[in-house]
Amino acid sequence: MGKSLFIAEKPSVAQEFAGALKAGGRRGDGYIESEKVIVTWCVGHLVTMSYPEAYDMKYKRWSLETLPFLPKEFKYEIIDGVSKQFEIVSRLLNRQDVDVIYVCTDSGREGEYIYRLVEQMAGVTGKQRKRVWIDSKTEDEILRGIREAKDLSEYDNLSASAYLRAKEDYLMGINFSRVLTLKYGQTLSAFLKSKYTVVSVGRVMTCVLGMVVRREREIRDFVKTPFFRVVGTFLPASSGQSQDDRKSLSFEGEWKAVKGSKYFQTPALYKENGFKEKKDAEALIAFLTGPPPMEAAVSAMEKKKETKNPPLLYNLAELQNDCSKMFKISPDETLKLVQELYEKKLVTYPRTDARVLSSAVAKEIGRNLGGLKSYGPMAAFAEEILAGNAYKTIGKTRYTNDKQITDHYAIIPTGQGFGALKTLNGLGEKVYQVICRRFLSIFYPPAVYQKYSLDLMRDQEHFFANFRLLESEGYLKVSGNPEKEKSGSPNMVSPELLVFLKTLKKGMKLELSSMEIKEGETSPPKRYTSGSMILAMENAGQLIEDEELRAQIKGSGIGTSATRAEILKKLVNIKYLDLNKKTQAITPTLFGELVYEVVKASVSQLLNPELTASWEKGLTYVANGEITPKEYMDKLESFIRKRTSKVTGADYRQYLLHNFAVVRQYYKPEKKKGKESEKQTDQQNGGQAKPQSRAKSGKQPGKTS
Repeated sequence: MGKSLFIAEKPSVAQEFAGALKAGGRRGDGYIESEKVIVTWCVGHLVTMSYPEAYDMKYKRWSLETLPFLPKEFKYEIIDGVSKQFEIVSRLLNRQDVDVIYVCTDSGREGEYIYRLVEQMAGVTGKQRKRVWIDSKTEDEILRGIREAKDLSEYDNLSASAYLRAKEDYLMGINFSRVLTLKYGQTLSAFLKSKYTVVSVGRVMTCVLGMVVRREREIRDFVKTPFFRVVGTFLPASSGQSQDDRKSLSFEGEWKAVKGSKYFQTPALYKENGFKEKKDAEALIAFLTGPPPMEAAVSAMEKKKETKNPPLLYNLAELQNDCSKMFKISPDETLKLVQELYEKKLVTYPRTDARVLSSAVAKEIGRNLGGLKSYGPMAAFAEEILAGNAYKTIGKTRYTNDKQITDHYAIIPTGQGFGALKTLNGLGEKVYQVICRRFLSIFYPPAVYQKYSLDLMRDQEHFFANFRLLESEGYLKVSGNPEKEKSGSPNMVSPELLVFLKTLKKGMKLELSSMEIKEGETSPPKRYTSGSMILAMENAGQLIEDEELRAQIKGSGIGTSATRAEILKKLVNIKYLDLNKKTQAITPTLFGELVYEVVKASVSQLLNPELTASWEKGLTYVANGEITPKEYMDKLESFIRKRTSKVTGADYRQYLLHNFAVVRQYYKPEKKKGKESEKQTDQQNGGQAKPQSRAKSGKQPGKTS
């Protein structure tokens, strides 16, 4: 009987497998070997796609004559810096005494791709190959994954989609970056006064650039609209109470032009609760003002309970968004922190889009809860949940759904690995606690609110007041995010006012002690933050206006949970976007906005979520076996041919220069710091600066990821 070879994605993971397998034998150079087991590892990618010149040296020089570049057979090569480890892995894969290969790279499309390339380059034949699919790195989970390992062939469709994703990024990056640079690189250089400018284009990153620029232009073009609301102050009618006692029970109600109002659906209104001009608000107050005491009658009163369920569990995008808001860190930083938590066995696999548990995990969830009893900050909550036994039925709730899981279930604490907590930095443990609180919340009942809605009428004009009182905190007890009641908000209900509200009945009179005009103005859209951008990428399908197409790609985003943070980071690094580290707000740079103009004039589809999300959906179809890789590739090549030809045959230079000038006036040039600094800045981004909020966008014309 031969040996079993286990190949992991990186050394730290290999060590975990070796520990679980009790493979404490001879440690070689790049592997661990015992009597029955060999454990080895990649170091991320060992193999990559070859540069175009590997096909023919004519492709080394960028030229319109050699585009589009669409090879019939793709070439791959070993990455120079890791060639030694590749040779080790290749030799082990082909050893005669190895009869079973267990593929233990990360359980997802990218992990599958990493191994398949290695196997392809190593020329492995005649071996049984099994795929280990795990959701955490605990010993129990590793051993389960090995026991239940399936034949690698069952993941061939996933492998095909991984190869296609890489080919797509490669071909789009090379062809569109080259053709746009050749056509308009000099135009950009002349405008920016730089020596050489490359237009970097990518399937996903260019779409993200488009989303940010469009949002910035919406903000610039936004014109504030003032409006005037009328707010009345109400208190109990005089009934022997002192004025001070009555004032303690006062509250505000907002006027609205509902049916019956003399202003109902009139042009003077800004929506139903305000006027476009102050004089109309003043006229309303004059109309309602009479000799004291002024009174309003209770026209309607509604009392109802409102329940708020615990939110779904974290996927990576939701966690990145919350960490961006809470800790002001980038999605890339969040991913690094949660990856560390995963590698230290504290949480399950982080690169997931699912927000629910699998039914199999739900059955064993008591283990996770039991483990958290040993973690001080969460111990009391875990003990309370276990004592109540409600966790036993979590599999029948909305928090468990096998149909909503593709590769991995939601990110949850394993209930293990607490020894590693002391090795985390302070922020790492904070992220861990955020995950724990979200997980524990789902075992608690909903928060319950008591709501009062009051409709007060005077001379056929209506004022509305709403009150909300937390009756039962439910899951808010553990969530760590109870609603902070602000003084003066409609949520603030004193015990005395609550008693008074309960006495009110239809027809009762209240004193309208005063009315005032509150001026407001419409607000522009908010800029994306690093966190909200990740969510926007995940839900890009929702941005599509075409209802049929939106339904077709429902659930598809742009990029994947594993790549979105890296794409955002790259856009910042190549100076297309600017990230404010304090606020995490994202804005385009001057250079990025000029590139946007180039792409918009030439291949505008690359800027839109429709195209990118539909490509991502196509990859899912391949992974599910619904379409063939050839069908997908034919569509991709056709797109590249048509769009490349269009760019080659067009000339938008004059149009672009006009739009460049329009855009530039809204960017303040950076202060010059000497010739060398100026030269460097110009070469990178044309003296980019943060955009000003009221700029107008230009008029429209007729290998990166």
